[in-house]
Amino acid sequence: MIPLFKSHYSIGKSILTLDHPDKVKEGGSDSIFSIAQDANQVVLVEDSLIGFLQAHKTAKDLGVQLIFGLKVNCSHEIIEESSDSCCHKVIIFAKNDEGCKLLNSIYSDAFCNNDGIVILSKLKSVWSEDSLSMAIPFYDSFIFMNHLHFCSCIPDFSYCNPVFFIEDNYLPFDGFIKNKVLDYCNQFNYNTELTKSIYYNKRSDFEAYQTYKCICAKRNGKQRTLSVPNFDHLASPEFCYESYYEQKNSIKN
Repeated sequence: MIPLFKSHYSIGKSILTLDHPDKVKEGGSDSIFSIAQDANQVVLVEDSLIGFLQAHKTAKDLGVQLIFGLKVNCSHEIIEESSDSCCHKVIIFAKNDEGCKLLNSIYSDAFCNNDGIVILSKLKSVWSEDSLSMAIPFYDSFIFMNHLHFCSCIPDFSYCNPVFFIEDNYLPFDGFIKNKVLDYCNQFNYNTELTKSIYYNKRSDFEAYQTYKCICAKRNGKQRTLSVPNFDHLASPEFCYESYYEQKNSIKN
């Protein structure tokens, strides 16, 4: 099982930082590099490139391999305000320095020209299997959107060889989505990987995580509250390193 960390640089998505373990203060926010300091690599999946330099520097100081992925919204076309088209998400990993340059170019084009959406035809035109690799996240993928939000996303993977992530965070639809992913991958001969998204350290941090999300997001101009957060699918405290550690050990046994 691969832990997929996300930091506070993905605004509203995580309460973990990228601080060097030596700079973490007692009672302060947990650092990904403190939590995973016994590991020889850290897989970081972010919603922006803002934290890349700090992640790279901290990983280099600690002698840890950093595997960086950018999770992006993508669509077949530019979505107009009146359109009922659906977006779905993919994760693009940089394999090397050239991959980092391509990732920056993809990110810049999406956020400067397309309201943060990667247009798949453009992605296909710049794609390089030598420099980039693609993963399909378990949540918010085209399979997730098609089956839970009644979208009709049919992505073209002819230019790449994506791996499909599978998770189990005890949400009621996890088993359903897992079966749909396995069916799709068996049909088209794609590989799957068991993963775990990690946004906080322990289950006891779930309320702090929820509070942070409320601070970062508003609904119809009103501040969300813990009593009425109104976040879709925020119904499990299992997106944490504690849960990952337990699941990993149960798999070994």
